[in-house]
Amino acid sequence: MQPWQPLLDWWFGPEAAAGEVAAARQGLWFGKKDQQDRDARERFGAWVEQALDGGLAEWSAVPDGWLALVILLDQLPRMIFRDSPRGFAGDARAQALVSEGLARGLERDLAPIRQVFIYLVLEHAEDLASQERALYRYRLLLDGAADAERELFANFFDFSERHRAVIARFGRFPHRNAVLGRPSSAEETEFLQKPGSRF
Repeated sequence: MQPWQPLLDWWFGPEAAAGEVAAARQGLWFGKKDQQDRDARERFGAWVEQALDGGLAEWSAVPDGWLALVILLDQLPRMIFRDSPRGFAGDARAQALVSEGLARGLERDLAPIRQVFIYLVLEHAEDLASQERALYRYRLLLDGAADAERELFANFFDFSERHRAVIARFGRFPHRNAVLGRPSSAEETEFLQKPGSRF
């Protein structure tokens, strides 16, 4: 077994159709539960620390290892260090890894539901060019989706559009300001009072 396999098994569960995987794992991916955060820390906290320190680079040689390393840098810090600046500490390295991997075409060997978590790194970036790349990639997933899975991938595309709109307007995600110690503008403060302003 490859060293990263326990992480992929935990994150995605058994191989299945995209709709089944998402139905089973949606709460883990996008829910906010203390027990899930503790579970992430207990199972993979040491790997997250290694990844944040620049380690595990050898994983990125192959698609599944690349995906696992990206998840360690982008998704798990947001759980393990929730509501802390360290939650975003892996973003720069994750973005670099995604750019390198896409240039090598590594995403082509990943199932579409797994590609979602590569493009999510671009969607998390406070950078309009990255947002445009994310939107393009989610559009490709939607265009290639089977009829039974179009709604699922349309939802991912919709969220990408919403993230892009925020970055196009503000150049950053205002909902991160408090955690990162950034003052909010009057326009951002007003925006944060609206439903759907926080992801």
